Amino acid sequence: MEGGQRERAGPLIESLSIEDLGIIESAELRFGPGLTALTGETGAGKTMVLTSLGLLLGQRAEASVVRAGAQRALVEGAFLTDPDSPAGRRAAEAGAELDDDLLIATRSVPAEGRSRAHLGGRSVPSTVLAEVGSRLVAVHGQADQLRLRSAAAQRAALDSLGGPEHAALCRRYAQAYRRRASAAEELAQWQAGSQARAEEAARLRAWLEAIEAVDPAPAEDTDLEAEASRLEHAEDLRLAATAAAAALTADADPAAASVGADTVDVSSLIAAAARALAAVDGVDPALTELAGRVRQLGILSADIGADLGAYLSGLDADPARLAWVNQRRAELTRLCRETGGATEPIDGVDALLDWGQRAADRLARIDGPADGAEALGQTLAEAQAELDATASELSAARARLAERLQEAVTAELAGLRMSGARLVVGLEALDEPGPTGAEAVSLLLSPHPGATPMPLGKGASGGELSRIMLALEVVLADATMAGPTPDAEDGGAAPDRQHARTFVFDEIDAGVGGKAAREIGRRLARLARSHQVIVVTHLAQVAAWADTHLVVHKETPGEGGALEGAEGTDVADGTAGASTGTRITRTRVTHVTGAERERELARMLSGHDDSEAALRHAAELLAEAGMAESSA
Repeated sequence: MEGGQRERAGPLIESLSIEDLGIIESAELRFGPGLTALTGETGAGKTMVLTSLGLLLGQRAEASVVRAGAQRALVEGAFLTDPDSPAGRRAAEAGAELDDDLLIATRSVPAEGRSRAHLGGRSVPSTVLAEVGSRLVAVHGQADQLRLRSAAAQRAALDSLGGPEHAALCRRYAQAYRRRASAAEELAQWQAGSQARAEEAARLRAWLEAIEAVDPAPAEDTDLEAEASRLEHAEDLRLAATAAAAALTADADPAAASVGADTVDVSSLIAAAARALAAVDGVDPALTELAGRVRQLGILSADIGADLGAYLSGLDADPARLAWVNQRRAELTRLCRETGGATEPIDGVDALLDWGQRAADRLARIDGPADGAEALGQTLAEAQAELDATASELSAARARLAERLQEAVTAELAGLRMSGARLVVGLEALDEPGPTGAEAVSLLLSPHPGATPMPLGKGASGGELSRIMLALEVVLADATMAGPTPDAEDGGAAPDRQHARTFVFDEIDAGVGGKAAREIGRRLARLARSHQVIVVTHLAQVAAWADTHLVVHKETPGEGGALEGAEGTDVADGTAGASTGTRITRTRVTHVTGAERERELARMLSGHDDSEAALRHAAELLAEAGMAESSA
């Protein structure tokens, strides 16, 4: 369908460059808005195009994808990205820079060694490519059909239908679930540790009682140590102080005789000096200043002598007091050693008093009601009530969404020639609410009226799964713009309706044909009104609906002449390393329009591009698709 004019969010994958990947030596593909069909004979290289895109989306890189004889494979993609979109913000977090809203991603896979990834000019792990790519592109292939069979994917599909308000409800539920789990864990830990807390409380009480009985004063151990030293050396201290006092003031104490009867005391000498200087007082300023200092020295010596006398009068060698001091010091030392246990040594009375304050606070906490079982039980009850209320609200919302999804997808399946088939959304209540809700979500298929609904993995073939996936994407298109769906961690983020993703469908039409294939094409075109869609297909009935048609060709010169479709607009060509003699396999990707597009559709219909009947059929398919889109 050429020239369709519709409003779209704009292409997100602008171009894709490939070097030395598989059978492709060099190729550059440019994708348009809307629906792009990628066709070609089996083995032409369509798979390598999807492999290259997968590498840019962070998929695992295998050295086997490198073209034979080449040193490395290189893939580069240009993505049109809004800096404010989830993908743009994640890329910016990784250090990537956008060039006029264009995000460039590259992946290099060497024949030997580890692959390298770059995003916006910055080297990044492949996991970052995956995180950004998941917000830009959704790939649907056989592996994705398997994922659709998982309970998590089916629940996500249902929740996606609800839009931002439902996503917010999922987040509220996830938060309530975490609060309830946290409250239950705290209570369990409290109950499991009750014996240990009781033993700890008993030890703390015993130590605090011992401290209270001894009743140490701040710095008491330091003061007692100084007093014990004085008492133990009392006689030596008395003799020294007496001699010093006698030397200063000629003390009449009989003990002063030990310094000698003819000893002149310091005070007398200073007094004599003062008298001598007083005789010339005022004659010379310098000597007058010295005389003043001599008088000050006399006053100071007299004060020291008096203080020594006072010290002597208070000095007492008391054996009983010394015994008590030593006993008290031993008691304080033992208390510091035995308090707090081996893991917390206490050095000194001040440290003991500080430990006692902390121990009293700890005892109050484990004995008090603030963090007790009653308070924790109340917290758990409140968290459980909140969880139950939110779970009921979420279950009711999912029940409404299930009805909508069943009706909408069943209607789409009828249009996809699965008449009588019915999608059933099962909601099975869980014994206990889980991290994502109080029910298990399952998608079931009833293939015909009266049939028992079966899980998708058992009740649907590969072709039916493909059509179910397409029906789901069409139904969820408005609710699954760029943005993650709710998950078990945080309920997911609300879908961002301003940023559409690209959908890539890999042979989603496998196992179908005829009218069903036309309806697949019709719905892909419908999805492409709001998204960029790329489909790899082997059915002309699907490719006819495309806005852009790319054809992958392969030829070996000498066995077929010029490349088929060479008259079309060349998008890319390449040479593969596989060769026989002088014949080299060449791969080319062309953008076909007009008559060349009819020839490609005719080839897909009959295997021959020059069959008149096939050409007429191809023209009819294009006309039918064009008329349908123009009236849409």
